[in-house]
Formats: sequence, C-alpha cells, structure tokens
Amino acid sequence: MRSIFSSGFFAVLLTLPLMGDPQSDEPDIVRAEPFVHPGLLHSQEDLAFTRSKLTEQSEPWQAAWTALCQSEQSSLDYTPRPRAHVIRGARNNPDQGSSDFTQNGGAAYNHALQWALSGKKAHAEKAMEILNAWSSTLESIGGHDAKLLVGMDGVIYCNAAELIRHSDADWPAEEQARFERMLREIFYPLIKDFYPSANGNWDAAMIQTMLAMGVLLDDRPMFERALHYFRDGEGNGAVNNYLNEFGQCQESGRDQLHVQMGLGFLGVACEIAWKQGVDLYGFSNNRLATGFEYTAKYNLGEEVPFKRFRSYQGRYNYSEISDRGRGRFRPIYERIVHHYTKRRDLELPWSVKVAEQQRPEGAHEQHASWGTLTSFGVPLTDEVTP
Repeated sequence: MRSIFSSGFFAVLLTLPLMGDPQSDEPDIVRAEPFVHPGLLHSQEDLAFTRSKLTEQSEPWQAAWTALCQSEQSSLDYTPRPRAHVIRGARNNPDQGSSDFTQNGGAAYNHALQWALSGKKAHAEKAMEILNAWSSTLESIGGHDAKLLVGMDGVIYCNAAELIRHSDADWPAEEQARFERMLREIFYPLIKDFYPSANGNWDAAMIQTMLAMGVLLDDRPMFERALHYFRDGEGNGAVNNYLNEFGQCQESGRDQLHVQMGLGFLGVACEIAWKQGVDLYGFSNNRLATGFEYTAKYNLGEEVPFKRFRSYQGRYNYSEISDRGRGRFRPIYERIVHHYTKRRDLELPWSVKVAEQQRPEGAHEQHASWGTLTSFGVPLTDEVTP
C-alpha cells in the first residue's frame, strides 16, 4: 500500500488523474452519458454484497445491521411530522419544523435502506409514506439557516428516494412527480447559488445535495453545476478553499465538529460523483484525503501544524487550532477509508485508526452514514476511468 505522504506527514506523493485541467474552462469533468441508477451512495453491486454478508451473518456487517434496525427512526411505527412552512433560525433557533424535517429524512433513509437490504415491503411503504407526507405538505423553507438545512438533509431525502424509485417498491408515478417538484421548486432555489462567504460546511452541504438531486432528477446541468463548484467554486466550501495543502481546514480554528461536518459532506459528494464515473476524490492531489488525515490525527490527540487561514472575503480568520469538540468523532470515516485504502491503495493511518475505533459506524442526523454496513469490504467493481 502506498503512502499519501512521501516525507513526514504533509508531503503529497500521488497525483491521481483528473477529469480536466483545473485552470481550464473546458467542460470536461463529466461524461455525457446516462446517469447510473441507483447511483448516489449505493449501487446495485454494493447492496448485493451487503445482502450476502447479512445472509451469512458475518461481522462487522451484522452488528451494523442490528444497530440500524434498532434505531428509533427505523421502527415501522415511526410517524412523519410534515410541515407546510419550515423555519430554521441561526443555530436552529427558532426551530419551526426544522428538527422534524431532519429526523424524518433520516427515517426515510433508514427505511429505504432496510428495504434495499432485507426486501421487506413494509419498509419501502414506510419510506414512501414519509417522502409523500413531505412532498404533499411542504410549501416553503425559510430562516437564517434555510440553505444549510436543505444542504444537510436534502441529500438524505434523495438517497431514500433513489433507493425506492429504482426498485420494485411500486412508488406511484404521480407521487414521484410530486417529490420531484419539491426538489426543483423548494430545495433547488435555496441552494443553487451556494453561500460563498459562510463557513465552508455550508457550501459543502449544498454541493452534496445538488449532486444527489442532479442524479435523481437526471438533470445533467444541475449535476455539473455542483461538480464545478466543488472544483473551482469561489466560496469556502470548494475543496481547495476549504482545505489547504497540508490538510488544515478553513474551520480548524473554529471547532472540530464543524470541520468533520464539512469533510463528511464533501466525502458524500465525492462518492456520488464516483458512482457516476467522475473522480472528485483524487482532485488536487487527493486534497480531501489530506484533510481527513490532518483532522483524524489531531482528534486522536496528536499535534499538527497550524497557520492562520483567512477565509473567502476574510469573514473568518482563525489564528490557532481549536480544541473544541476534540476527540468527538462523526460517522464519516468508513466510506473515505474504503475509497483511498482499497480503491486507490493509499495509506491513511490516522483515518483508519478512527474507523477501526468507531466500527460499526452508526449514524448522525447530519450525515448520510451507516458506513460500515454499506462501505466496509465492498468489492472493487465500480472503478472509474477518468
């Protein structure tokens, strides 16, 4: 296995092929081919592999499956709580349906995943119940954090819908169309222009959801808009603005939980793109991997270098690394470890250590997770040819 660092911690060794020159205006980062379905976080091959491991009752998949099934949001008694008008204020205050929106999205995803892995139709019906409840009720999302809310949770709704739509769950066409209208008319207007000057986890959240919406809706321009922002965006969430050359994050001086939020969102974006034949993981000398290693190392109690990191437009200018939230890990590592160490044969010792400590990786309301269940050990059948 090759190291991502050639000397010490921060010298980058490997440059993976990109989908085009990062300085070029040529639209060459995406193939003009039909989208793969299901093609967000889970392919048919991924799901078949996990089902085989559950049939064998193999670990760690069985423990991860048990955790999923025992989640409160996975119960068939779960009741959706849709709102016509959702408001999320700064730091979720006021919370007028915002938490309901978040939790219901997680429940829809949990049930869709249980359906995909168990074949129990009741879970498909519960996922559809939740998706339909919101698409038939929601009229607006507002408040200071409206963009962030859609960015964080829209991707989870899309993953649930993708698993249901591309199966034999029999989701009625008119209900699918209504869900699509919710995405296009309520979600997309909020996120289409991102939020360049906010802390980068905002942009990162919107990138992942815009990619997911592009695939689900078979909307190539929407998909490409998110790809280009990840690569060349002006704001703090574009990968080279969010992470510097040795992995320090724009939010490393803020706190460690927000850093991991942003990294997790960008990791989801990379996996969605990968499923569609686009390698964002390798962009800018595996910049995302460098950020994960820096963050994992610091949160495991080690020291890392820090330099003043001025954000886009100078709104944030942290002078030292923050220990707020240090050592509190988000469920974002398993999928990243699988990609870089298995698909790309690179060494990520600090991220691997976190993944091993947290396995089986659970879920968090701000992340489309259950990474051990869906990513650990998955065969390398979906290689990208840049």
